[in-house]
Amino acid sequence: MNPLLQIKDLQVQFHTIEGTVHAVNGISYNLDTGQTLGIVGESGCGKSVGVLTLMRLIDEPPGKIAGGEVIYRDQDLLKLDKVEIQNIRGKEIAMVFQDPMTSLNPVLTIGRQLTEAQVLHLGITKEEAQSRAAELLNRVGIPKPEERLDEYPHQFSGGMRQRVMMAMALSCLPSILIADEPTTALDVTIQAQIVELTKNLRDQMDMAVIWITHDLAVIAELADRIIVMYAGFIVEEADVFQLFSNPLHPYTLSLLKSIPRVDKRIDHRLATISGFPPENLTLPPGCSFAPRCAFCVDRCWVEVPDLEKVEPEHKTACWVDVATGKER
Repeated sequence: MNPLLQIKDLQVQFHTIEGTVHAVNGISYNLDTGQTLGIVGESGCGKSVGVLTLMRLIDEPPGKIAGGEVIYRDQDLLKLDKVEIQNIRGKEIAMVFQDPMTSLNPVLTIGRQLTEAQVLHLGITKEEAQSRAAELLNRVGIPKPEERLDEYPHQFSGGMRQRVMMAMALSCLPSILIADEPTTALDVTIQAQIVELTKNLRDQMDMAVIWITHDLAVIAELADRIIVMYAGFIVEEADVFQLFSNPLHPYTLSLLKSIPRVDKRIDHRLATISGFPPENLTLPPGCSFAPRCAFCVDRCWVEVPDLEKVEPEHKTACWVDVATGKER
């Protein structure tokens, strides 16, 4: 049985005055029905660009899809025309963005924004869409939904606005929900509520989820599998339990060491990663993480490692075994 979504060697570039930015450099992964895939990495590593590309939301120019395939239900989304991709975007693949205040139209009521996609994609009347909109608000935990349909985004708190965004994304019963750092601007309590809401809706609708974040603690609660990205490359992919218990890439290991631990002494110093991420205008000839890596060997400076299976269901792109410090 084929995966619901297959990303194959996806490459995305941006042409700027300074030169060509290599934002995504040949990433490949699969997503199955009902699965939650976490994509983690620091800012600028290509997490968001990768998923925006599969929904064809990258402006061309300055962006350019330099290669690859995005196979959804046996069709390549990168080859569809504007009308064909619009029939999929929002209906079968929906997205929740990081900042709901900039994603919601401030001059339109919540009800208007919730019904628009339903009328377009489901072919129902405005009255039917209005009734479904109230049901959706109730489903995502907003009290008195019928009354709140006539309110505007500024009348909702940050957490409530994000729930509205979830309701909008789910309005057409998508097969895939993409969440691009949807809890970043929220406090810890609201973060936990949004994560729990996502889990419940995923299970009820048998929906696949791609959750993008830089917060490993959040993704540990939600994901089945995790992809770690660095400088536009996937450097590690594993089951969530394997990744946290046995990281195989030096970058993943460094990220995990930087997380505060409740089982450590109060004076325990958090580990840091020395140096800075590379400028994607001029990628180094070898591994992009080599200048910051404590395990670096000569081969790392001249040859980019492929993402290869090292253990069952566990892939890494590294020439070194971090457990022994020796070259593989």
